[in-house]
Amino acid sequence: MNHNGILRRLDPCAIAAFVIPLFVYLLTLAPTVTFFDSGEFLTAISSLGTAHSPGYPLFINYAKPFTFLPLGNIAFRVNFATAVSAGLACFGVYLLTTQLLKGEETPWQGRFGALASKLAGVAAALTFAFTPRLWLQSNHDKPYPLLAFICAIIFYLMLLWRESYLEGRERPAYVYLGAFLCGLGTGAHQIMVLMIPTYAFLIWSADRRVIFRVREFFIAFAFGLLGFGIHLHLVVRALRKPILNWGDSKNLTQFLWNILRKGYPVDKPHRDLDLLWAQMNAFNIPHEFTVVGLVLLLFGLWALMRTKRDLVLGYLIALGSFLLVIVGYFNTPGEMIFLTEEFFTPLYLLSAVFIGVGLITLIKEAVQHLPDAPAARLFLPALLFVLPLAVCLLNYRENDQHKNYIAFDYASNTLRSLPQDAVLFTWGDSGAFPLWYLQGVERMREDVDLPHTPHLVFDWYLDSMPRLFKNSRLYELPMDQRTSDGTLMIAVGEQYGKRPVYVDFSTKYSIEFKDFVVHQRGILFALQAAGTPAAPPDLDVWPLFSLRGVLGDRDMFFRDLDTGKAILIYAASLMESGETRLRMGQREAGARDLEVAASIAPEIRQRVAALLSANGVAQ
Repeated sequence: MNHNGILRRLDPCAIAAFVIPLFVYLLTLAPTVTFFDSGEFLTAISSLGTAHSPGYPLFINYAKPFTFLPLGNIAFRVNFATAVSAGLACFGVYLLTTQLLKGEETPWQGRFGALASKLAGVAAALTFAFTPRLWLQSNHDKPYPLLAFICAIIFYLMLLWRESYLEGRERPAYVYLGAFLCGLGTGAHQIMVLMIPTYAFLIWSADRRVIFRVREFFIAFAFGLLGFGIHLHLVVRALRKPILNWGDSKNLTQFLWNILRKGYPVDKPHRDLDLLWAQMNAFNIPHEFTVVGLVLLLFGLWALMRTKRDLVLGYLIALGSFLLVIVGYFNTPGEMIFLTEEFFTPLYLLSAVFIGVGLITLIKEAVQHLPDAPAARLFLPALLFVLPLAVCLLNYRENDQHKNYIAFDYASNTLRSLPQDAVLFTWGDSGAFPLWYLQGVERMREDVDLPHTPHLVFDWYLDSMPRLFKNSRLYELPMDQRTSDGTLMIAVGEQYGKRPVYVDFSTKYSIEFKDFVVHQRGILFALQAAGTPAAPPDLDVWPLFSLRGVLGDRDMFFRDLDTGKAILIYAASLMESGETRLRMGQREAGARDLEVAASIAPEIRQRVAALLSANGVAQ
């Protein structure tokens, strides 16, 4: 084997476009489970099951092999898989940028001209790598980087097809492979379909007569269906009953319920101009790339409009498709808009490509106004990396999760608060999903049951917990009469008296338990019979808690919405405990609880001071 020949064919710039982002992602990688969908994805991947609708079968099958690596825990291995996919997405930016710059004039001539295009590709890849959206997705389990990489590869295949077709060479295999990847990509996320108009335009704009090629169209469609076959994972695995089997797609009805996302609310808000503007701002180029990045994007689009107009129009078509569906059709309520921000990841990838074009165009313009001095011209390549370096410095601290144990500790502290064979009803996803991971993957506290209240309305979920719901009256309720609070009260009534019943913080403050006395135990609440005498909070579990990153740790900077909520729950639990102790005359213990609460969440210090003052406690 000629190793020297292989090494000569390797592109150092292409390798750098993948390795440098991956290295930085590993520095900031979350070491374990995080909040939001993390625990659910981890449980589905570990058990080769099905995550929330539409199931994400491609992401699950992509990440599963990483769980066999001898690195850390299962969560860390899956987080590593996501970092790899994010690095591949950055490589996709490099691939597209160099392809778009092919044949374009560069600031240097000869072999240095090709180098300029490659350096611009690396700069574009690094700029994309350090945007807050991709960086946040890269350091814990998310399917969007994998989707973005697939979108980039399909775009690249369409460019190769156009190039060969315009040169008089037929290469339909590029289109067939692209169609297959489109179908496959829906298994990472269904927003894959929003890129299809752009891919179709790239083909049609090369020769409008291609629309009459019916045979090739049906072949491409068949390859697309073949790729979509990844969704058979939902059916095959449902028959094996994995730990997490969302939707239980064991028959056609449940399969369609899953992939058509029938389990989500369909009520849409009234949209005024303020809401419309907020929805549109889910796609925010200045936030991701800075204002300089926006200027370079416009500069790159303008530069290619003269020579490769169809590619610019393709980008604009993608922009229109995403805004029309995500903003226009989805009409997301204001408090849920943050969920749609991730959907734009493929569009940010394409934006980074045109930013790379803008960078090289800007330097080309600068060369014409610089003195013909070798030193000045050699300095110019360094300017390519000013933007990615600035974006990295702006976003590093807030995306550094390498010491983020808050979700893991919150879930483990919850389990420590439960007595043997307890039943804990959860309300919010971020309170429930880390528990699923700890119990289902790390095998902690398998004696307890963890029903998730919003899912009690679904038969498939009741079927998944036969120990609790085998003969439950919930099955008898018509679907239109099942509500979260109603099903919760029925489920609590069926379990109370048989096993200890607990609710988490969110459940306690979402439902009024009129027929029970709610007694605090750590960050949980036990349901006791009405008329039970008042008792001080049970805080004997607090010394067992792990509170890494909660008590003002200066080396844990990462704070997202759910991490902040968890920290506030610790503080609110201690504040509630302190209030109760003060009412019962335990002034010293109550004051101590309140002071600790204020140290955890300084924003409640004023309320703590008011409570202490109202109870005559000196501060």
